[in-house]
Amino acid sequence: MPSILILNGPNLNLLGTREPEIYGAQTLADVEEDARIYATSRGVTLTCAQDNSEGALVSHLHAARGSQDGVIFNAGAYTHTSIALRDAISGIALPVIELHLSNVHARESFRHHSMIAPVCTGVIAGFGAAGYRLAIDAMLGVLERQA
Repeated sequence: MPSILILNGPNLNLLGTREPEIYGAQTLADVEEDARIYATSRGVTLTCAQDNSEGALVSHLHAARGSQDGVIFNAGAYTHTSIALRDAISGIALPVIELHLSNVHARESFRHHSMIAPVCTGVIAGFGAAGYRLAIDAMLGVLERQA
């Protein structure tokens, strides 16, 4: 049974109340529960984590090596700034899918560049909470091709 980590970065703990017109009305707990139900239906063991600290996110990525088959990562604003997260993704030798609830390319120009995309397997953006289900399916495809 494949094992996937969903890792959420800064401010995602505010889902449901922070700019719901952009990020939706579901809370992070709602999004995670929906992802868990979907993952179970697809035969996936899912672990979810969230942190606002860059260093803690690096530690979660490091811990995924050896315990997870892949990572779905919504790095939030760190997507656009963090060389540390980029290096951690490169160092863990796992497939990582970059995920965003909003279409970052339809927003402010500073959100158009991702520091982590070049070291990720793929990017899913703009589909709201449904993006997590899309990412689970995409990760299963990646893992099947690797097997």
